[in-house]
Amino acid sequence: MHTNLNRSKLLITTALILFLSFFTSTEPRAAASTKLTVYTSRKEHLIEEIFKQYTQNTGVKIKYKTGTPGALVQSIIAEGSKSPADIYMTVDAGNLWFAASEDVLEKTSSHVLKNNIPENVRDKNDRWFGLSIRARTIVYNTEKVKPQDLSTYEDLASPKWKGRLCLRTGKKVYNQSLVAMLIYELGKAKAREIVRGWVANTAKIHSNDTSVLKAVVAGECDLGIVNTYYFGRLQKKNENIPLALFWPNQGNSYGAHINISGAGIVKTSKNKAAAKKFLEWLSSEDAQSSYAQINMEYPVLRSATNAPQVDAWGKFKPNNSFPLYKAGELQKEAMLLMQEVKYR
Repeated sequence: MHTNLNRSKLLITTALILFLSFFTSTEPRAAASTKLTVYTSRKEHLIEEIFKQYTQNTGVKIKYKTGTPGALVQSIIAEGSKSPADIYMTVDAGNLWFAASEDVLEKTSSHVLKNNIPENVRDKNDRWFGLSIRARTIVYNTEKVKPQDLSTYEDLASPKWKGRLCLRTGKKVYNQSLVAMLIYELGKAKAREIVRGWVANTAKIHSNDTSVLKAVVAGECDLGIVNTYYFGRLQKKNENIPLALFWPNQGNSYGAHINISGAGIVKTSKNKAAAKKFLEWLSSEDAQSSYAQINMEYPVLRSATNAPQVDAWGKFKPNNSFPLYKAGELQKEAMLLMQEVKYR
């Protein structure tokens, strides 16, 4: 009897110690055992620091796998329920739309994400969310073009630019999304006329935006269409480079075309609650400033801070009337239009 009483006291004491240690531990309980896996098409140097920052703040460890947007989606599909992916992160709304259309992404209900991320840069069904904004705008050689000679995307089809325009290949999603925007804003017939004019005026089609910028500097052409952060990278290497950005379609027009990098939660994720918290944190003011500044993009959260170099490009009116999920919905139509006018 005495022995049983002592044993009962010992068990009660042990339970009490364990109970108290659970609530007094300084370790982040949920985070200590949580890991997230991100499948991303973003370059490692653009995401590593932000992942480390989140781990330091929460204890959540982040593993990542890189690849092209389409290949990562196909990997998730092939892996099925065994996929380790919790989050799919990529660039361009067209790529995010494709992942959602392949039923890879989960609908995520979050007041935080809806409050922080404008409606036009997130999926209408809340399957993906924009995390940074980039503008696809006109760049020109300051020694050959006067800014007052520039006006709109449509004007680049004018005969005055014959042989003076350089473009990135129409096979890339950035330009497909730009043409999708023209279809949405102006109608298919007008968009076809504009893109046909671009092709007629093009001195050379290039494989990437950096090549377009270098061609404009070298005098191969006088102007081109590029994503702003490519210009920023080149400008950072040489602040005296004879290039400048021009914001088209300002005033009463629809505004300069914008696109995003973004992410969504994978349907087969085993850590959906933790993945949601990570996305919410990425939309917060501290994370937004860091995430956008690393790649010289614009934050989606309006109260976040731009990089000084980005601020120096000046304010512009973005095209917020174009909901970016339409970049995906109109992607096939845009590609067919580009093939029709031989924009390759």
